[in-house]
Amino acid sequence: MKRTDIESYIEENYPDHMDKILLADGFEDAFMGVVESFGSEPKACYSLEDCEEILRSRDNMTFEEAVEYLHFNVTQAYVGEHTPAFIRRGTPLSITLKANVR
Repeated sequence: MKRTDIESYIEENYPDHMDKILLADGFEDAFMGVVESFGSEPKACYSLEDCEEILRSRDNMTFEEAVEYLHFNVTQAYVGEHTPAFIRRGTPLSITLKANVR
């Protein structure tokens, strides 16, 4: 995905926040959408797994290096109320619980 595609999506769906929603440079292919939560401003949301894969393939990092880099340089960087959010997708808890009961 290109940055211009993401900007067009935000402009179409969040026109009042177009100049406020911050994007994570270099992680366009990990963009998932915009998250909203009561009491919080809309913010860009990225897949952590995809961010890790980008660092591994683009920057030749090991998995451990990618995780450490993201933790210290990306996910823990607060740049205001529009700071991007990152989500680690996983198996839904209900499926995990059912699998462990057997």
